[in-house]
Amino acid sequence: MAALRAAERGKVIMWLLFALLSAVFAALTSILAKVGIEGVNSNLATAVRTVVVVIMAWGMVFLTNTQSGVFQISRKSWIFLILSGLATGASWLCYYRALQIGEVSKVVPVDKLSVVITLVLGFVFLHEQFSVKSLAGCILIGAGTLVMVL
Repeated sequence: MAALRAAERGKVIMWLLFALLSAVFAALTSILAKVGIEGVNSNLATAVRTVVVVIMAWGMVFLTNTQSGVFQISRKSWIFLILSGLATGASWLCYYRALQIGEVSKVVPVDKLSVVITLVLGFVFLHEQFSVKSLAGCILIGAGTLVMVL
């Protein structure tokens, strides 16, 4: 029983660590992109970034020797992964254009409204729990974004 609790704690620590690292790298992405996009077409900048991400992602696949898993991906997973990729591409194209013409300190908070939108979509389409705490968080994120942008 104690070993199970320790394993669960370890799992929580790991997802939290990776989530925090994700936030740090996302913040660096915004700052580095704002500097790098100067004088570069936003679509071209997105394409360059995407090539780097593709090389890095496939590098990790080969480094971890998981490339054979590509043949086990179901048709449904392929469809939704492709749709997710299209959504990511559209998001990046819009984000880089916004960064090019706006201030990073205003673009990033608006971009992070994706948290609120994700919670609502998770509730509507995935039937995830939407608690009072989730609602309060959505309201605070929305209000915080408004305060930062105005």
